[in-house]
Amino acid sequence: MLNLERLRVLHAVCATGSVRGAAAALHVTTSAVSQQVARLEREVGQRLLERDGRGVRPTDAARLLADHAGRLLAQVELIEADLADFRGVITGTVTIGAFATAARGLLPGALRSLREYPDLTVRLAEQEPDVAIAALRRGDLDIAVVQDWAEAPLDVPPDLSARHLFDDALDVALPADHPLADRTSVTLDDLRDEQWISWSEGQICHDWLTATLPDPRIAHTASEHSTQLALVAAGLGAAVIPRLGRETPPHVRFVPIDPEPTRRVFALWRTSAGSRPAIGAVVAALARD
Repeated sequence: MLNLERLRVLHAVCATGSVRGAAAALHVTTSAVSQQVARLEREVGQRLLERDGRGVRPTDAARLLADHAGRLLAQVELIEADLADFRGVITGTVTIGAFATAARGLLPGALRSLREYPDLTVRLAEQEPDVAIAALRRGDLDIAVVQDWAEAPLDVPPDLSARHLFDDALDVALPADHPLADRTSVTLDDLRDEQWISWSEGQICHDWLTATLPDPRIAHTASEHSTQLALVAAGLGAAVIPRLGRETPPHVRFVPIDPEPTRRVFALWRTSAGSRPAIGAVVAALARD
């Protein structure tokens, strides 16, 4: 009979693309991963990893085993979740991955409220949505807090479940002495001649800005809202900033945009773990806060 833990190791190697990646995901040493794969090779009587430059490449047999292992591990997780649901006890460890403004504006309150469960440990890792979704599917996370836009809806993988938590509006940040800073609202047409301070290229919010505004003049890019707002305060441009988790620094005014742009915030988890009471408790806390 094949050893489940060795199959888990092989699945991690194939999912992460390397022995080092598997070791990091499983919190073991690279030598432990290599030893488990070598033992699995002896069990199945086939080569599973081949040298590929300075790394390794899974063989066809390894990919076949890894595919079966993924389904088997999901079934094991489902059984464990159903047993936890049967016991009805909210316990164990839940690891959450969340994008920066959710980690700052949503998670502190949710984590505080979850202290009512003394046997539950919740850990937070700040991660961009694409990284968090990949980590969730690998089993490195239990819940991912992600975002999308109505114009670019999130494509939820078939092995994950989702709950819409709330919509987060965005306002334009302007220097305090800007001619539009005292307006009750502005339109995108009002802003057509502005220089923009945007997120870095490839980030979700940058893609939204370039898709929404007609040929925006992007003068500066920064991944952190605090950096964007410091540039706005210096009079170097305007920025579109979500309300979630933001601060209002001196010399900056936030003005609502009409019509109001919003992003949607979701919680994702593996469907196979959905009946686990701890998952339900954490998602419920995220929806409350």
